[in-house]
Amino acid sequence: MGATTGARSGALTIGQLAQRTGVNIENIRYFEKVGLLPAPPRTEGGHRSYDTEHERTLTFIRRGRELGFTPDEVRALLELRQPGKASCCEVQEIATHHLGRVRAKITDLTRLERLLAGTIKQCSGEAAPECPVLDMIDHTG
Repeated sequence: MGATTGARSGALTIGQLAQRTGVNIENIRYFEKVGLLPAPPRTEGGHRSYDTEHERTLTFIRRGRELGFTPDEVRALLELRQPGKASCCEVQEIATHHLGRVRAKITDLTRLERLLAGTIKQCSGEAAPECPVLDMIDHTG
């Protein structure tokens, strides 16, 4: 890749990459720092010069995080996504573990919903010295 940047040459600035992927610049730098996103080559002026593979990888990272995969799981999935490394069995194992965490969160949220709904029903909505919601928060734990 040459030292020029611009959409026509296929090179993207960090700002263009952020705009195209919906990932803010600070997160792009962080993903590079922790090794999730490969460091791009630099122009003669020292600016990062990203390509379409960086865009594809960053979009994958963003989507994986949106789905709730941990950074380590995203790293493992990125590795398994490489040509010749794909193992549906390993991907399935990671996804199954994640699904278990998602289901546990749903159970916790359902329990929380019931607790809050039941406590809110006890509120008169008027000025009173006692408030069931505040009492619940004070005594939950």
